Amino acid sequence: MAVPIRTACSALCAGLVAALLTTVPEHAGQPPLHERAWAVHAAEAPHAPHARVTLDDATGTLDLTVSRDGRTVLEPSPLGIVTEGADLSRGLRFLHRKDRAVDEHYRTKSGKRLDRTVHMQETRLSFAGATGARLDLVVRASADGVAYRYVLPAGHGDVLGETSAFRLPAEADAWLSTYRADNEGQFAQYTAATAPTGAYSEQALFATPGGYALLAESDLTGGYSGARLAHTQGSGAYRVQLADERVEADGPLATTWRAVVAGDLATVTRSTFTDDLAPASEVADRSWIRPGTVLWTWLAGGRTAGQSLAAQKAYVDYAAERGWPYEAVDSGWYFKKDQWDVTDPDWETNSWMPELVAYARAKGVGIIVWIHQRDLDTPEERARWLPTLERWGVKGVKIDFMNSEAQSMLRWYDTILPETAAHHLMVDFHGSTVPKGIQRTWPQVMTLEGVGGEEKRTNTAAHLTTLPFTRNVIGSMDFTPGGFQRVGQRPDSDAAEVGLTVVYESGLQMFAGTPQSYDERPLARAFMDQVPAAWDDTRLLAGRPGQEAVLARRSGDRWFLGGVYAGAARTAGVPLALGPGKWLVETVRDGADGLVQDSQVLRGGATLTVDVVADGGFAALACPWRPGVTTCRRR
Repeated sequence: MAVPIRTACSALCAGLVAALLTTVPEHAGQPPLHERAWAVHAAEAPHAPHARVTLDDATGTLDLTVSRDGRTVLEPSPLGIVTEGADLSRGLRFLHRKDRAVDEHYRTKSGKRLDRTVHMQETRLSFAGATGARLDLVVRASADGVAYRYVLPAGHGDVLGETSAFRLPAEADAWLSTYRADNEGQFAQYTAATAPTGAYSEQALFATPGGYALLAESDLTGGYSGARLAHTQGSGAYRVQLADERVEADGPLATTWRAVVAGDLATVTRSTFTDDLAPASEVADRSWIRPGTVLWTWLAGGRTAGQSLAAQKAYVDYAAERGWPYEAVDSGWYFKKDQWDVTDPDWETNSWMPELVAYARAKGVGIIVWIHQRDLDTPEERARWLPTLERWGVKGVKIDFMNSEAQSMLRWYDTILPETAAHHLMVDFHGSTVPKGIQRTWPQVMTLEGVGGEEKRTNTAAHLTTLPFTRNVIGSMDFTPGGFQRVGQRPDSDAAEVGLTVVYESGLQMFAGTPQSYDERPLARAFMDQVPAAWDDTRLLAGRPGQEAVLARRSGDRWFLGGVYAGAARTAGVPLALGPGKWLVETVRDGADGLVQDSQVLRGGATLTVDVVADGGFAALACPWRPGVTTCRRR
């Protein structure tokens, strides 16, 4: 039982664990003389990453190596977990191996593509520790990634940490975000070894000899703890550091998946590997879950708008005029008017929200409402809020300020997810963790922040061009593009801002501008009227993290293109890899006096050339061309 083990854990044991968790074992240039190894890879997939697990019989330690096409992705990286009852990072002896294929097909409500097919090879390696404790290491490999997790039986006590680490080639280019509890750090470029000593978000990208490698997690719940990467300058090692010093685990435990999305940049960008690792959907009836574009009112009107029914009705009118399916009411709507940030205790009877919802419904617009996590952190509060919002007809909730990946907060996620599903409320998490497979298991989660987004005034063009290859790879990202009114407070051009509505995927794509700013840019407004929030396919057309990102996303027979660039003005050449035949391409770019549009007919595979201003970009809409087709726009 956990309590006696916890009581027995001495100060000496704690000191040993601390030493284990702060030291990454270095391997000599040659492999140990006494070792055994097991390979795991998806044999049917060309250019797929190969995993190799090695046990050093002399020390009983495990490590994981990942390669691709015979070249290194991960150098030998230590594996292991330490609990109150056992040190399962050393002194291990092999018991047996079991293999199986994981073949699945599923559909999502949002993401890079709605239809997903999964083919993975899984190997379960069972070991016994020095005291006889059992450790199963489960490794999966697919065409675009390698992942592992630890599985322990009951009776091991609380988890005190992992000795897991990722060892990258020292010279590998690295794009890293300094760790913040809200995951809103800026991405910057280093090499794996030269990155400053500190903690980084786990969605770290490396350019290795074997291709790109994006680190990630999947299937993170309140049964475990979130993680960050701890790094010491001069080393290519990135240690897994849990958010909790002690993870409560009284019963059997399966840890989160530690994943490496691997391949060329197009493969990594298009990957759904972290979703593929996650459990199947817990929501049977998903007919009420409808992705869409949203007129978001926080950057458009701030606190004043949040407390004004008249202002919100005007925003609803504008959304209806544009054909945008949702309007989001942000902070302030249920606060006392004379005490900002203080909840009105009589909000259920005093609120004008039912009137707004009815007004919007008559115009074909759904309402999404902001709510602070503190107002949903007890069963009594949730029993008051969620049924009321459902009864009013609210379509979704934007829940803010979790700001933690500790086990206690993850347990709150475990509670709020089935409850929002039961009350037919779509969810946008802000100040939050990052997706980690959550959108497959809980498809009402349309998007999460966990990003340095449009609200930030410190963003750089390099950061904008890195996000498609890091944070947005692992799931929907509520960056909130379209803040045209923030001239001087954002690093990109107007055309790049239009392009971001496609470059960044989000099941609820929140537009951050004001109606006036849209009306002043009719070409941007017209393009945004066409943009969907659910995609049939996604392709990377051109890119390099920190320099440029051009993505194409398909909805039906139309492709939407978005490009964003960092650095000097240029004439960009973009391969039009959309398929055979002729395509009508309507491009919105920056001109001398504002946005301009070019229309041309190109063959699939030709090069689309676009004049791009410094730190600029473009947006384009492409559709199959035949005589008589003059535009790709539709009502």
